[in-house]
Amino acid sequence: MDTPIIDAHHHIWRQADLPWLVGPMLPRIFGPYEPIRRDYGIDEYLADIADAGIVKSVYVQANWAPAQAEDEVAWVQGVADASGWPHGIVGYADLMADDVRPALDRLMRYPLLRGVRMQLHWHDNEMYCFAKQPDLADDETFRRNFAAFAETGLSFDLQVFAGQMDGAARLAADFPGTTFILQHAGMLEDLTDGGRVAWRAGMVKLAAQPNVVSKLSGLGTFIHDNDSDHIATVVKQTVDLFGADRCLFGSNFPIEKLWTDYGSLVAAHRAAIAGYSADEQKAILHDTAARVYRL
Repeated sequence: MDTPIIDAHHHIWRQADLPWLVGPMLPRIFGPYEPIRRDYGIDEYLADIADAGIVKSVYVQANWAPAQAEDEVAWVQGVADASGWPHGIVGYADLMADDVRPALDRLMRYPLLRGVRMQLHWHDNEMYCFAKQPDLADDETFRRNFAAFAETGLSFDLQVFAGQMDGAARLAADFPGTTFILQHAGMLEDLTDGGRVAWRAGMVKLAAQPNVVSKLSGLGTFIHDNDSDHIATVVKQTVDLFGADRCLFGSNFPIEKLWTDYGSLVAAHRAAIAGYSADEQKAILHDTAARVYRL
């Protein structure tokens, strides 16, 4: 019998709520995205996951306008109340605000809130760049707010490129009581030998922090393909560094729907971990997510 799966990273949305889905289509890391410039509701997500063995899921913020961060969580909470899905919510809070605490207090009122994601990834390539500066993890304002965030007990979904992993590791070391959930296994985007070496070196530093776990998600982001060999390579190196009890699966749907269907994505990930023990596979596909997102 196949191990049941928790999908620890997916989105649902109403197109009108997302500025990046309403405005003109721009170059983005996941390529042309016309097929998802529309509503993607919970009914379609549930249809996508049918027969894939998914038993629970976690919604991750989808870049509503920052001023509407609470509206986003409120809407997803309402969807969950009505449908039973998702089972956890990762919202957004601006850790570069003058004082993040009022925003956190508002978000904490929603029972399914489990964590926050503020995307820190910065890159020389403008298409890959999201944050306004490369070193937010070391910024004085960010760290002052992060100290307040750490008091909430929420997890932090950490999104950085290889060149930012030193700073991310320092942040994790300085806030050992916070669980950091690395997005997309560190977003390996440079597939040259040198790029792979830099990514692995950064992953070693992050793995050395016991409060960092790695999400095996979004592995098609930079190749725009559900490539089983690529997925297996990234998954094996990540699991071998972090251990199965610090790795978790996420679909990144509907972004990955641009190039694959849900069943094929799950099959590629199951194949990538086939060499691990049954307990290790269960940790990666289910137990780690249940623990870190408190499902």
